[in-house]
Amino acid sequence: MIDLTPAPVPLCDILGQYQSLQPEIDAAVLRVLRSGQAILGPEVAAFERETADYCGAKFALGCGSGTDALLLALHALDVGPGDEVILPPFTFFATVGSVLRVGAKPVFVDIDPLTYNIDPTQIEAKITPKTKAIMPVHLFGQCADMGEIQAIADENRIPVIEDAAQSFGSSFDGKRCGTLGAVSCFSYYPSKNIGTLGDAGAVTTDDEALHKKMTALRNHGSEVKYYHKYVGWNARIDAIHAAILRVKLPHTEAWVEGRRAAAKRYDTLIEQYSLHGFFHRPTVMPYGRHTFNQYVVRVPAQHRDPLVKHLKAEGVGCEVYYPLSLHQQECVQHLGHREGDFPNSEAAARAVLALPMFPEITEAQQRRVLDVCAGYVKQTLKMVA
Repeated sequence: MIDLTPAPVPLCDILGQYQSLQPEIDAAVLRVLRSGQAILGPEVAAFERETADYCGAKFALGCGSGTDALLLALHALDVGPGDEVILPPFTFFATVGSVLRVGAKPVFVDIDPLTYNIDPTQIEAKITPKTKAIMPVHLFGQCADMGEIQAIADENRIPVIEDAAQSFGSSFDGKRCGTLGAVSCFSYYPSKNIGTLGDAGAVTTDDEALHKKMTALRNHGSEVKYYHKYVGWNARIDAIHAAILRVKLPHTEAWVEGRRAAAKRYDTLIEQYSLHGFFHRPTVMPYGRHTFNQYVVRVPAQHRDPLVKHLKAEGVGCEVYYPLSLHQQECVQHLGHREGDFPNSEAAARAVLALPMFPEITEAQQRRVLDVCAGYVKQTLKMVA
């Protein structure tokens, strides 16, 4: 009997990139294993040079994760107890978690409802004498409005930490992420625009003193072995991850363009399936290049969770980034925020939905996604009628 069940569509297919580059990746891993140099060494140094060149930054430093990258930036800028850091409440927890981990106070600024990024027009009112950094997040692959943000930061002499975990390869006004703040922070989690087969991250900067301090901090605060200038921690990137990322880096532009092409297909298909009244498609700002680490639509809030259930039942991957605004998380209740404090962020958390997105996604897979969505809408409208 022939199985006519449609093939599942994953949210993100990380195997495709490995399969396409398997000989090179396998060779890179074997190169590290045979070298006996598993921690730092020439592989990591080469990865850092190549990453800095790609971003257009003077320095890059590999680290253990995107979270480590944020922590390195905060520690290097001497952010600690009594200080405040401005950030959006609609992002992955690591952004606020890193601020709390250094003992500083997160000061939330609501998002622009179109881009989901921090609203620059609300930043100035949140600046106090205790503000030690502004940490915009380039959510889903689109840069925050760094022109406005940097102007505010410069006027108030506050450094900007660029949380670029989801936006490797994105740009603002012709400049790539990695050059838009005093320190920029990347994640190489497997589902990112460029990812390894585990956890890894990087920081970039043009400031030699900050680079030198972060280099020490990632290695227990040591500039000279067994002599510790700072209280650092083990935030080193593994040489195997560096080697894998070196193989992948030259393909980043092609993969980014694959994501952008897939996003355009989604836009067109949503029109073709007459779902433009149900889905609010991503808004692409003219000031930069959106790399679509995720393709996130907004749906009527009452339909979001039922649609998620329907998609998963039909074998279509999807995800909610993010179901709670950060100020609503249990572990930050001591900050004293209430529902309604950040209405744009709260509204987004109730309505956003990420559809399958990866560079190799085919038009047939995308049509399957929209078939299932259209089926839900048709069924729901029939029930209402």
